[in-house]
Amino acid sequence: MEAATMRTAGDPSATQDEVTWRDPKRYLWLLGLLVPTLPFLAVGLVAATGLGVFWWFGPMFMYVILPLLDTVVGSDAENPPESIVKTLEEDRYYRWCTYLYIPLQYAGLVFACWKWSTGDLSALEAIGLAFTVGTVAGVAINTAHELGHKRKNGERWASKVALAQTGYGHFFIEHNRGHHVRVATPEDPASSRLGESLYAFLPRTVTGSLKSAWELEKIRLDRLQSPAFTYRNDVLNAWAMTVVLFAALVVAFGPVVLPYLLLQAVFGFSLLEVVNYLEHYGLVRQKREDGRYERCAPQHSWNSNNTASNVLLYHLQRHSDHHANPVRRYQALRHFDEAPELPSGYGTMITLAYFPPLWRRVMDKRVLAHYGGDVTRANIHPRRRRQILARPGAGEGTS
Repeated sequence: MEAATMRTAGDPSATQDEVTWRDPKRYLWLLGLLVPTLPFLAVGLVAATGLGVFWWFGPMFMYVILPLLDTVVGSDAENPPESIVKTLEEDRYYRWCTYLYIPLQYAGLVFACWKWSTGDLSALEAIGLAFTVGTVAGVAINTAHELGHKRKNGERWASKVALAQTGYGHFFIEHNRGHHVRVATPEDPASSRLGESLYAFLPRTVTGSLKSAWELEKIRLDRLQSPAFTYRNDVLNAWAMTVVLFAALVVAFGPVVLPYLLLQAVFGFSLLEVVNYLEHYGLVRQKREDGRYERCAPQHSWNSNNTASNVLLYHLQRHSDHHANPVRRYQALRHFDEAPELPSGYGTMITLAYFPPLWRRVMDKRVLAHYGGDVTRANIHPRRRRQILARPGAGEGTS
């Protein structure tokens, strides 16, 4: 039975929604497991065509195939009935769709290390394979994001394992205890600002998130009267997992794999940060009379209902509901009409972000429209504030 509920029409406690509703994407979620197989698909394409360019299949998939799928497949704004959400979240099938990503992720990494160690690849092909593995690692951070928000220790531990490949274990701390508190404010290193290019955002978010994670963990340990440098420090033990992983791969396959391991890690976490750049661009929570920020609401995150990107990223694009309900499982996340919508899915928008003039042409007018023409209500990049406010009509909104 393809229902998200275990109840049937014969169950007197079942509501009409629970009897009739079916998750239209139930089996599509398995397609998310195609991403960790990208290194194996790459070698298959190389073998079938004889073309070494397919070692770059990861970037091809992310920047070409996924945007095309977003365009062709279209959108789906359907929400599950509220009466079924609890049963939907208890369906363990959806959890296995995320759990299985991790063994496939590491199988691809080991395979890549073996290929690098054989010396059969040219330098360009080896770099291409590193970017393909890095694509898997970048999406693995999103898998870790889904798992890391849950209350079960097993899922939170699996989140750290998924993050080890990119050396981004501190994301587990900063995202949950930092970003979700400061989201859509000037103080948040993971919220991009109107007029801020991706290339200005990247160093700010990478260094700011790392610093924030360390400070948050130090505060936690201070409360336990524990020193910062201890095995209980979740930043340090997460990084230790990466050191142990890389050391084991170097021992198994030789020092030749280390540069490629570092390259795939950098590309992987950079891919995450591009997604961060999309999610809150120019949006800001206003301050109340008491000086505190208003509560995070749907209008503080950019959403997209493009089916292809949503299936491959576990509904990450329904970001507003995620911030309102961080522990809600991906299959139950909802679309909100009041949330601002991206013009396309993440696949397209990631590519667009690499070209700042094009990004600003597409997105700045949407930020302005979201605030009724009053740009002063947006989260403006300080370096461009004077220039943006000097534009004709700035601050002359209708709301």
